[in-house]
Amino acid sequence: MLKLDEIQKRLIGEIADLHTVPEGAYNFRANGELAGRNSTANIEIVSKTDGSGIDIHIKPGTKNESVHIPVVLSNTGYKETVYNDFYIGEDSDVLIVAGCGIDNCGAGDSQHDGVHRFFVGRGAKARYVEKHYGSGDGSGRRILNPVTEVYMEEDSSMEMEMEQIKGVDSTERKNYAELKKNARLVVKERLMTHGKQHAVSDYVVELKGESSAADVVSRSVARDDSFQTFNARITGEAPCSGHTECDAIIMDNARVLAVPSLDAKDVDAALVHEAAIGKIAGEQLTKLMSLGLTEKEAEEQIINGFLK
Repeated sequence: MLKLDEIQKRLIGEIADLHTVPEGAYNFRANGELAGRNSTANIEIVSKTDGSGIDIHIKPGTKNESVHIPVVLSNTGYKETVYNDFYIGEDSDVLIVAGCGIDNCGAGDSQHDGVHRFFVGRGAKARYVEKHYGSGDGSGRRILNPVTEVYMEEDSSMEMEMEQIKGVDSTERKNYAELKKNARLVVKERLMTHGKQHAVSDYVVELKGESSAADVVSRSVARDDSFQTFNARITGEAPCSGHTECDAIIMDNARVLAVPSLDAKDVDAALVHEAAIGKIAGEQLTKLMSLGLTEKEAEEQIINGFLK
């Protein structure tokens, strides 16, 4: 049975699209306390002995199963750092849904720093979904600083979906990945900032094995007086392929800084980076407004389509 109040249930719905108890394995955390947990025959969740987080063990060969580990904060001024380790067994195929929601209606800053490490076994496949969301009318800030580390064995693959669309005042996202032979990583980031929000996305990918491949793509919208920084560095240490892309829409008085970096250490390392920052095209607005939309409605339609 989950121990969540109505605000916490709303946050869970926002970050994990959950409105009922999920099937499969789950671990719910609310204001630093365990709010519900379930392990399955193939996925075991255990608390770390020092109380700082959890270990998730996925048995080799596990197919079509999921684990949900959302975190919510609704007490103003509460700050925590949590360490979660995922051990994904060989030849498994799983969905992992994480994320954090903060509702801050007070004057104190609320902050969650989550450190996730993934050890992806040989031939395993994993899809990881992480959403961040903030709400509340207090003057205290909503701060999220996620860290992900991914260590991929031969022939493994991982797809990571990172989303932060609303309400987070400050975030510094740090991501590191290390790929062995034939491993494949796909990262899709979606980000929107507004007000005076500040967001930093930092990706470091090391392609160590032959025929390893990585694709890191960020789509973002910066509004009002917000500031975004996108750093991406891909290093090729073997015959491999890597691609990084930053595509951003800038509005109002916002600022976007994109710093792509490639480091080829092998003659057969094929690395590409792309970066594009610009405003909404006038002809797009004109076309939608000719269909009866106001300028504001047309802007929202374009932004929603861009971030999908």
